Amino acid sequence: MEKHRSLENKRVLVTGGTGSLGQTLVNRLLSGRDGLPSKVVVFSRDEAKQHYMRLEHLERKAATDDIIYQNSQDRLAFRIGDVRDESSLSAALRDIDVVFHAAALKQVPSCEYFPYEAVQTNIHGAENLVKIIRDRSLPIEAVVGISTDKACKPINVMGMTKAIQERILIEANRDIPQTSFMCVRYGNVIASRGSIVPLFVQQIKEGRPLTVTLPEMTRFLLSLERAVDTVIAAFSEGQRGETYVPKVKAAKIADVAKALMGNRELPITFNGIRPGEKVHEIMVSEEECFRTIERGDHYVILPVLPELRETAEVKPALTSEYSSKNDNIDIPELLELLRSAGGEIEQFISEISISRSI
Repeated sequence: MEKHRSLENKRVLVTGGTGSLGQTLVNRLLSGRDGLPSKVVVFSRDEAKQHYMRLEHLERKAATDDIIYQNSQDRLAFRIGDVRDESSLSAALRDIDVVFHAAALKQVPSCEYFPYEAVQTNIHGAENLVKIIRDRSLPIEAVVGISTDKACKPINVMGMTKAIQERILIEANRDIPQTSFMCVRYGNVIASRGSIVPLFVQQIKEGRPLTVTLPEMTRFLLSLERAVDTVIAAFSEGQRGETYVPKVKAAKIADVAKALMGNRELPITFNGIRPGEKVHEIMVSEEECFRTIERGDHYVILPVLPELRETAEVKPALTSEYSSKNDNIDIPELLELLRSAGGEIEQFISEISISRSI
């Protein structure tokens, strides 16, 4: 086992750094909890999101519990660019030590309607990253690719492209010895843009029916902070070619709707599966079980390529697939999990609790 990596004085690039996960990850990096980087570069193609993210950070003048802002204007930098474009990505990778690769097309229906757009970003973007590091012999210490439970036994374009992205990054370990490539695979982030919980909150506030696909549909649920914990763990302690999967709770989506309603009596309408959706998600398949081990709060899938594994002896941590259909939590536990999302969701849950006690 290698000693743990640290972010102290590292120059870090976050592709897709203006997304929900990207912004939370940047906050975590600037907090110094895992070692304070000398530079954090946000790389994305959305100039408006970069503008507002820059303003948000510059308006914080003093150190807080969340962010260390000493010399923050020098520490945090922004670059407009697209992982699809090799030249702009190459310029961003200059003088970088660590890459967190979060850039992606991730909305399932959008990828179904525009599949090649998902290929361009999710597959070609990862290949560009690997190609640049390999062809320019860049001294990058580690790359952590952000994947999804939908990459496991994929049935939709987003999952298919993410599954190939995982393989591209893991395989890169074979001929780029100076860089450790790891992946992270996780489920639904409670408060992320486009996720179901913010939509339910909006529907409840407006007194509208709550729209659910099917009564039996389930999902893994985790907070943005828990997702970032997994990303940092993969960087800190992950070995070449490993995929980190958090041990998290799963719930029926209909129960999420009921939990958020509190004492309100709003109808739930079931409108069927959207293009490309699964009824249940899987984070570790039964085919991956035999090479999955436990490490703290995570399952770790060892590389599919045997030559990348450190040992042939593996004591599997799972005997069957790790699926959201199993061990669903009840509504009281679900409320506590939703509260962990923080921000507007936590405030909404507190209001529900007050109304229930009246």
